[in-house]
Amino acid sequence: MDRPINSPECPASSAALADLPCESCDTGRVLAARDVVCRDFRDALGSFATGVTVVTALTPDGQAIGVTVSSFNAVSLQPPLILWSLSCNSPRLAAFRAASHYAVNVLAAEQQWISDCFASRDDDRFGPLETSQGLAGAPLIKGCSAWFECANEVQHPGGDHLVFIGRVERFARGDAREPLIFHGGDYRQLQTTAK
Repeated sequence: MDRPINSPECPASSAALADLPCESCDTGRVLAARDVVCRDFRDALGSFATGVTVVTALTPDGQAIGVTVSSFNAVSLQPPLILWSLSCNSPRLAAFRAASHYAVNVLAAEQQWISDCFASRDDDRFGPLETSQGLAGAPLIKGCSAWFECANEVQHPGGDHLVFIGRVERFARGDAREPLIFHGGDYRQLQTTAK
């Protein structure tokens, strides 16, 4: 049964939506065509291993902001485009929408604490970090696997998230050999195999 988003049966927050059981999940875990996302759907998405990034920018008044993001991906080589998404409920959404540029900092395996810091609700996320200034002042976090400095090219609504497409204007690879990985709701590390 489809439910309007503002109906009394529907939870008000996306966090509450994520913990609802599926109405029609069977052993195949089929998600009914509806607007409510269930925990099983989130768990299935968690089966896809991703890297972990921190996206940083400056607010219009010059304050550094950042968020942990695993929804980072390449879009195009010509022109060089990337994408990432941010929850429409994020208190930093308006600042990222207004930023002319942002930096995608690809975290190294030993930077899990940075991911945790930027995923928290703490206001002082940059205190213990070593950073340098990227394009338009976007903070570049030291010790990362890679950095992508992007012009805020275009944004598209995507359900309960806003999808950002950035034009890469500058990038670099770091000295860190292993990236930080997220899979199945937990951090992971790559296992090195002999060639």
